Amino acid sequence: MASMSLARATVPPAVARSTGSSAKQSGSRTFAAVAKTTRTHNVAFEKRFLSGDATQFSSQAVSCVKTGAYQRRSVSVRANGGEGAILPPADENETKILGIPMSTISKVVPLGFMFFCILFNYTILRDTKDVLVVTAPGSGAEVIPFLKTWVNLPMAIGFMIGYSKLVNILSTETLFYVVIAPFLAFFASFAFFLYPNRDFLHPNALADQLTEQFGQRAMGPISILRNWTYCLFYVMAELWGSVVVSVLFWGFANQIIAVDEAKQFYPLFGLGANVALIFSGQCVLYFSELRERLPPGVDGWGVSLKGMMGVVVGFGACIIATYYYLNRTIVPKIEAAKLAGQIQMGVKKKKKSKMGVAESMKYLASSSYIRDLALLVVSYGVCINLVEVTWKGKIKAQYPNPNDYSAFMGNFSTATGIVTFSMMIASRYIFSKYGWGVAALITPTVLLATGVVFFALIIFGSTFAPLTAALGVTPLFLAVLVGAAQNIFSKSSKYALFDPCKEMAYIPLDDETKQKGKAAIDVVCNPLGKSGGALIQQFLIIGFGSLAASTPYLAVILLFFTVIWLRAASSLDKQFTALTVTDLKEKIKVAVEAQPLNAVTAEERDPTLQYKFVSVVDKSGEVTGMYVPLEDGETAASS
Repeated sequence: MASMSLARATVPPAVARSTGSSAKQSGSRTFAAVAKTTRTHNVAFEKRFLSGDATQFSSQAVSCVKTGAYQRRSVSVRANGGEGAILPPADENETKILGIPMSTISKVVPLGFMFFCILFNYTILRDTKDVLVVTAPGSGAEVIPFLKTWVNLPMAIGFMIGYSKLVNILSTETLFYVVIAPFLAFFASFAFFLYPNRDFLHPNALADQLTEQFGQRAMGPISILRNWTYCLFYVMAELWGSVVVSVLFWGFANQIIAVDEAKQFYPLFGLGANVALIFSGQCVLYFSELRERLPPGVDGWGVSLKGMMGVVVGFGACIIATYYYLNRTIVPKIEAAKLAGQIQMGVKKKKKSKMGVAESMKYLASSSYIRDLALLVVSYGVCINLVEVTWKGKIKAQYPNPNDYSAFMGNFSTATGIVTFSMMIASRYIFSKYGWGVAALITPTVLLATGVVFFALIIFGSTFAPLTAALGVTPLFLAVLVGAAQNIFSKSSKYALFDPCKEMAYIPLDDETKQKGKAAIDVVCNPLGKSGGALIQQFLIIGFGSLAASTPYLAVILLFFTVIWLRAASSLDKQFTALTVTDLKEKIKVAVEAQPLNAVTAEERDPTLQYKFVSVVDKSGEVTGMYVPLEDGETAASS
């Protein structure tokens, strides 16, 4: 006996009224199958907006769906033998706020608060770590490439090994506390113990001897040894971003948020992240300016550190309290519902292809599409690293005092949050109006334009002397401002445009290419992009003696990689558009072939028969309403 399933079809108001309560189930095809066909078309329609060229494929479909998007009703029917999923009826008695059930709000609001606190802390830590290692005695921006490669990476690997072992020993809730507590303890101890005792803890005499022996070329590694507590803070701050944000928060969010809820609220979390960036930037600015109100002889940076780390610990306590609350109120209900089979938080995923480095390289070389996508990822990682480290070196030259450096970074974080928030809102318009190709070209274009001006001000500073004099600033300060603009706009366009473009590029690929391509890029390109820029800078610093002496060569390398990036994006746009159009044609063909053979228009209906309304797709891709006669024994469903 065929099972019963519930399907939901979207019906324009005018058609819904004409069918009235006589809309019935029937036919040689189940209504669930028709609904499935309609969902197939909806997926195809959404893809049309990924490329400007692809939108030309069916303007009628665009017009039809856009018009009906804001005026639609649902007709629910039951059909025998359907393939549709069983959808539990909504609880009409549940309290709602702005149409959102309280059961959802009770999860999303605390999670949003947790996310805000985590990213508020991360912004403070990210700004502080740069100030510490760049302005430290015997140090500079030159230390950052060495620190990322030889300290940060090994500690990250070590942490993940330890974390994987703890997962098998501790419960999920206990694991959260065990992981986050050492972070908060370290940041508090750094401000109140390690930093005040830095002169005793740092081996300055040994570092001086090594500098005399090996010279300035070895300043990076020696600085790591000299200022080891600062470098430890740098690594812990970096790990906060990858561990607390990516592993702890998103792991917990995915545990209690259903798929449909995630689609609705996860984008809002992204916007909230930029709000946290704005407020935390102002927090950094406030504590950095405390020095002006302190009496002479007081270590202003030490006081600022205690204030900022106190805020970090306070927000950390809020994170733990919120997590504890959710585990006492929400998690038990979700686990009970899971055991009862009432809800499903996710779907079983297919086993993904896992490839080693050698196999990944071979696969990257075999596909021009995947190769271009890989070049995008690698080029971004290299370019942003080349400019960012050089820019931080110039900030130190402009603001040698840690408080001044920190105050500048606070304003920078606030500006980044505002611009990124605006870009994320504007990105929807850019994608729908100009397509994937233009969106993909914006990030490298912005980085190239601002990067050229930034390096020109550094290399040809005297040439710009009349301009800077007219503006009332020095070439150095103007370079710092241009570098800040470059970082702000390149990062905001990365979050709002580059990342979505990268993920969209996988959509038109077949399942095998999609899985293997993503595996290859994750294994090879992401690490190569992140470490490539750092390795290039290390070789140049060792070869030419300092970061400043390497600047002209860094400019040339930046130009080289941005040109590669632009060419790859243009090539990928052509391939992406061709694949998208082909995919749309195939999906529309499948949808048309699956239509009921006995479907008629409203004018063609036989007054002696009863009909049910179905949504179908014509050869142009337009969604339209048709009528299918009811078979013997079928009864009308209520609308």
